[in-house]
Amino acid sequence: MKIVFMGTPEFAAKNLAALVGEFEVAAVFTQPDKPKNRGKKLETTPVKDFALERNIPVYQPRSLRKGEDAEAAMEALREINPDVIVVTAYGQILPKSVLELPKYGCVNVHASLLPRFRGAAPIQRCIEAGDEKTGICTMQMDEGLDTGDVLMRADVEITSEMTGSELTEVLAECGAKLICETLHALENGTARREKQQGEACYAEKILKDELKIDFTRPARDVHNFIRAMADVPCAYTFLDGKRLKVYRAAVSAQKSALPAGTIADEKKFIVSCGGGECVELLEIQLEGSKRMKTEDFLRGKKISSETVLGI
Repeated sequence: MKIVFMGTPEFAAKNLAALVGEFEVAAVFTQPDKPKNRGKKLETTPVKDFALERNIPVYQPRSLRKGEDAEAAMEALREINPDVIVVTAYGQILPKSVLELPKYGCVNVHASLLPRFRGAAPIQRCIEAGDEKTGICTMQMDEGLDTGDVLMRADVEITSEMTGSELTEVLAECGAKLICETLHALENGTARREKQQGEACYAEKILKDELKIDFTRPARDVHNFIRAMADVPCAYTFLDGKRLKVYRAAVSAQKSALPAGTIADEKKFIVSCGGGECVELLEIQLEGSKRMKTEDFLRGKKISSETVLGI
């Protein structure tokens, strides 16, 4: 089976690695290199890095839907003539002309149990929502946003302290295995398509301006938000005017009548939340310092119980 793979982040690169071991990957499509940080040095995607290491041709069109890039990409796809296109966190919407080109169509690896959390950020959103289960679906793509028929699915448990980064690792391994199983089933004619059942919801893209912690919410919600966004893009607040990234926290048994965001216990870095509840910050990084456990941070910096975070 000849494959064209479309993907961008590390999650997708792990799926690609599994495919290379079992199928012919004729080409890779990934997002264009982007300037990063102050030096504006161009940064390549993990998928591109993996493909180049293995001498797989790489295409980086800015768009597959319009313009010269789209025309060139379509010409390349016709020339390659893949049996299937596998899409994992690519970051572009595929037009009908691409969806209909391969013999087996386009198959997407999606990190949720569809139709729950269609969209851009299913891993972080399911933790933020407090879900105890998620999974991977391989899906026959159509023109809708994650609306196609499900080919295979696998459940994954979300433990109470699991972070977004940790869940991403688990789902990447699960997805790598499932996409290989799916393609073998397509090839031997045993694949079964299943219409998505149940109420759909969408995992909206994570925006920078939503990463600030809202301590007015219940402690459980604050905890879920912090672990959902860890280790990247990372939730934050402000301490004495400096950005304070929060990587890990826990719901505290302590109660507080102090306003939300106020330090309720300076010895353990316990913070007041909505409804008189509290969270304890366990792993943090103050602007200009390194990431560390809170107990180590407090050895070098004293904080007052009257301090209000977020200002």
